Amino acid sequence: MTDGTRRLLRGCACCEAPAGLSRRSFMVSAAGTAAATGLLPGSAFAQAAAKPKAGRIDVHHHYAPAFHREALGDKRGGAWPKWSPQMSIEDMDKSGIQTSMLSIIQPGTWFGHVDESRTLLRKLNDYGATLVRDHPGRFGLWACIAPPDVEGSLKEIEYGLDTLKADGICLFTSYATSYLGDPAFTPVYAELNRRKAIVYVHPTAPNCCQALVPGIPVGSIEYATDTTRTIAHLVFSGMATKFPDIRWIFSHSGGTMPFLTGRFTRLAQERKPAHLPNGPLPEFRKFYYELAQGNTPGQIAGLLKMVPIEQVLYGTDFPFRDGAEVNAGIADYGFSAAEIASIERGAALKLLPQLKG
Repeated sequence: MTDGTRRLLRGCACCEAPAGLSRRSFMVSAAGTAAATGLLPGSAFAQAAAKPKAGRIDVHHHYAPAFHREALGDKRGGAWPKWSPQMSIEDMDKSGIQTSMLSIIQPGTWFGHVDESRTLLRKLNDYGATLVRDHPGRFGLWACIAPPDVEGSLKEIEYGLDTLKADGICLFTSYATSYLGDPAFTPVYAELNRRKAIVYVHPTAPNCCQALVPGIPVGSIEYATDTTRTIAHLVFSGMATKFPDIRWIFSHSGGTMPFLTGRFTRLAQERKPAHLPNGPLPEFRKFYYELAQGNTPGQIAGLLKMVPIEQVLYGTDFPFRDGAEVNAGIADYGFSAAEIASIERGAALKLLPQLKG
């Protein structure tokens, strides 16, 4: 086992206390109080930021402004990290990342209150668009919506994609008791399908499964498991085949999905759903998957048994993890130079050709 692999296996779960805390604390201290506040970015820092030598594209990179952390408070558990635009760009430069696609931290904005969610969503999307504008070429944006609020989601899709020029939409794996195959979300998917939108999905912990195992943080098991639940729900509910032009990206190498494909294949054989004449694997293989917290040798091997290399993307999960972790995982696995180029940039450019410049 290489030193890089040992580092990976010691990592913590997404949305728990960040790995490398002493280093992160030093970064915050050095950046000063203003850098840790998460206030709107200024153009001076954008002009001073050095361009990275490599051109990696990070599809899993969070922004966590102070107003969002304060709004979340202690809802649904989790450790809300310190973050600023400066911290993001510093790690991007160290990790050879050209552009990071921004998404909000879990559990997002939906707690059953429509007006509260709409107000926070709009503020977050405007903030993310400001980051993209103030740091040209360094950031893209997955605009966030809350599908349980169908009317609000349709308005925010229009605003996010047409007015803010976001690159795609961010969803979470579940909303209260609803997974992404919920038929109530059909109008939202119809609009996303019409637009051939990219939809990036980040896990959260469902209401059912908070603190099930004493001493094991919820993120250590539930985030990966909730990703698997929602992928299975999309496929077995028929939503994935009904709206085939949505381009889905799932986090963390698909969670536990690569290790459960045999069970889902057997389920399809038993139930024989008309929309899955060849079983669920062809649908699983249509999706894209990124490697943040899914880059140990076993995780990568399992993923590549399920999908071709062209469906695998680069992700960091910053600020919960840094780019050094996924870089080490990719280097340790033994990919060819062409495969590395595809993961770190090529596959993303097929989805996001506007980033070529």
